[in-house]
Amino acid sequence: MVVVKTSLSAFAGAPAHGVPPSHDERKFVTALARGLELLRAFGPDDTLLGNRDFAARTGLPKATVSRLAYTLTELGYLRYDAELGKYALDAGVLALGYAFLNGTDMLTLARPHMRALAKEMGCSISLGCREGIDMMYLETIRSDSAHLTLGLTAGSRLSMLTSSMGRVYLAAMTPVERETMLADLHDAYDAKPAAMRNVGWDALRSGVDKGIETYKREGCCYSFREWHEGVNAVAVPLRDIRQNRWLAISCSGPSSSIPDAVFREEIAPRLKQLAARLSGQV
Repeated sequence: MVVVKTSLSAFAGAPAHGVPPSHDERKFVTALARGLELLRAFGPDDTLLGNRDFAARTGLPKATVSRLAYTLTELGYLRYDAELGKYALDAGVLALGYAFLNGTDMLTLARPHMRALAKEMGCSISLGCREGIDMMYLETIRSDSAHLTLGLTAGSRLSMLTSSMGRVYLAAMTPVERETMLADLHDAYDAKPAAMRNVGWDALRSGVDKGIETYKREGCCYSFREWHEGVNAVAVPLRDIRQNRWLAISCSGPSSSIPDAVFREEIAPRLKQLAARLSGQV
């Protein structure tokens, strides 16, 4: 079995999400954005974070972090553990999450189809949406026979640049929307410490451009050992007509047992059929 451990730092931009440079200053409330950055600082494996953690992940001054954390605690979005001097997410965040998921009819429609395809292909099937400059899993379903554990669950984030899900989302955008999104991603990349830039920007952009060309030819995008050296994946866009937005549905599996050709010749066609069915096109 291939086990892939993940963390917030594997997917985040700079140092957390940052303010997109394309925002309208006249309408943008910076204080609100900073407060939400603290909530986004929590990753799937994080239970408690302290002010130092918040400051490191958001890039905000410690004094600002302290005031924001206090405010979010008073509003019920964070809970303070006085003994440890750290914060945990509280019920206010959970209430927002349930409200969002309950309003996502596509999840209800997609789950049985995702489960059937995961079982048939022996892989993991995931449904995701854009969240800031990342892709976020709404749901992931694994086959019982899958020899891959990604450690990703609903709420986990992936790179838009190296994941098949992120690339297909970019490919489905209009050219203007895509260039704006890529500018935001480039700014986030430049803001990263040099030690975190394992791949150069030119190589990342080249991967996206190749993905867009592949999407034009085949209607899907691949990521063969690029997001992780042991993982192959393919993704297709999914139009949620009820909420008028793009989602992405992907299939991933270990490169050691599911080679590139299987993704191209068997999995990709099935995934495209599923997306068309869920979009109401067939």
